[in-house]
Amino acid sequence: MLRVALVGIILIFTGAFLAHEVQTGSGSIQIEDVRWQTADGDTLSALLYVPESASAETPAPGILAVHGYINSRETQSGFAIEFARRGFVVLALDQAGHGYSSPPAFANGFGGPAALEYLRELPIVDPMRIGLEGHSMGGWTVLMAAAAHPQSYQAMVLAGSSTGTFGAPEGTSEFPRNLKLVFSLYDEFSGFMWNEPIPADIVITPKLKQLFGTSATVVEGQLYGSIEEGSARELAMPPVTHPGDHLSRQAIGTAVDWFQRTLSPPAPRPQLEQTWYFKELGTLLMLLGLALLVLPLFELIAKQKFFLAATTESVADGNTPAIWRKVALLSTVVVPVLLFFPLQTVANLVLPSSPLLPQQITNGVVLWAWGSGLVATIVMWFSLSHREVDIARLGLPTKLRVMTSALLLALTVVGVLYLIVLTTHEWLLLDYRFWVVALKSMSADQFKVFIIYLPFFAAFFLALSAATHLPGQRLLSAAQDATRNALSLSGGFVFLLIAQYLPLFLGGSLLIASQPLLTIVALQFVPLLALIAIISTICFHRTHNIYTGAFINSLLVTWYMVAGTATQAVPFWSGI
Repeated sequence: MLRVALVGIILIFTGAFLAHEVQTGSGSIQIEDVRWQTADGDTLSALLYVPESASAETPAPGILAVHGYINSRETQSGFAIEFARRGFVVLALDQAGHGYSSPPAFANGFGGPAALEYLRELPIVDPMRIGLEGHSMGGWTVLMAAAAHPQSYQAMVLAGSSTGTFGAPEGTSEFPRNLKLVFSLYDEFSGFMWNEPIPADIVITPKLKQLFGTSATVVEGQLYGSIEEGSARELAMPPVTHPGDHLSRQAIGTAVDWFQRTLSPPAPRPQLEQTWYFKELGTLLMLLGLALLVLPLFELIAKQKFFLAATTESVADGNTPAIWRKVALLSTVVVPVLLFFPLQTVANLVLPSSPLLPQQITNGVVLWAWGSGLVATIVMWFSLSHREVDIARLGLPTKLRVMTSALLLALTVVGVLYLIVLTTHEWLLLDYRFWVVALKSMSADQFKVFIIYLPFFAAFFLALSAATHLPGQRLLSAAQDATRNALSLSGGFVFLLIAQYLPLFLGGSLLIASQPLLTIVALQFVPLLALIAIISTICFHRTHNIYTGAFINSLLVTWYMVAGTATQAVPFWSGI
């Protein structure tokens, strides 16, 4: 474990150095964490990228860059880095209710109008050269900003987004001004955005034709209208998915090219001369390094005298009938996948966001987790009901001292990990991420939300661990057992994603076209469930009970969920 810890530390330091060097342009770009109060009294958060060429004496063109739903400001770093390298001042906003901006989500034009005002008032920004760029719901954010301040911007890029959707103003041949639409060939949201389930066919939709001011099929790469008159329109369709825009040199490059053509930055570069992917590599190394530290930290801390009570007697060799072991495997592999879409959809009706449970996506995951956990608990009960057993010898001791020690052990392990993440953020303004999989420090309000959701996830992971480590499944080594469980828990979601995406990549739409958002959420579950299985299994083999692994996983997943998704309701304590 010492070697694993050393590798993890090296990955974190190497990744942090690489990511910091890239996002700061080796010192040529200054990045600031900015927070400000809006006229409505809310707090908005953003990362401000300031190239060295921008000053009060030589103000630079500015760009407001906005992420999509259930993301945060760091998701736009690929776009922001390349804009800043070309001399743009970039304000990468946390939408209302996202990241460190005040809830609720969707309020006050998603935060777009206030962010545009803030950007224009910066003395280092030329107010006559402002661009707006938004991905997905971030596109609606910048459309709201453009509608509120129609004379305050000169050009716009919508990536994976549309006009006239979810309250965003309808597009015409005159609004928005000088628009570049980047809509990918495999975008999961084409039906929602453009009323056309097959992404490649949005070019024939009346909605897109109206926006481009033509009655004919819209041609990719053709310039419609006039940049000088503000009526320019152009379409690009990179061969990626909706979230794939963030990892596409073509998607980012075409946005760069559009703003270079419309806003004349001081340091233009070829659109494909890009470095952002090295930053993405750096934060990926950081994320992998942090994951590698979990188990060495657990091993080190578990050996300390204060935490010895968390380790119990060796579990009994399993004699659970084979049929129940197979049923248990199904309950942890097949059932969670089958319940994934239905229960999260039902949660919108039976568990909507509220002052007590303010995050709708987290509510959906909670309902799904409890449904899956209930099935696992039933399987566990039936597997043991046929005989008298000592549950303590099966890894389920009931002594309060054991459970308390396991909880404190888990809190210590995750607490150390959190300090590492917090230090990296405060020092270098970096989170631990790859693409849409990200772990970042929480705001004070998010920490309160974390406390509310933690018991729900703890109950689920206790049930999942009990089912995963049924007696009769302990004849493998710890490494073999962890590998099998990782493949089992994540494998079902791999098959779900293959089934969803194969029709889309063959020129159609998602298999279940009504679930684009949850399909993208499911992408995150593959690495998460694999890590959860490894942590649970290694901790079980080390402590001979389910508690420490279940508590570590509940802390990590609750943190991951709460810090990384939107808060749709104002929490009850905000008015206290």
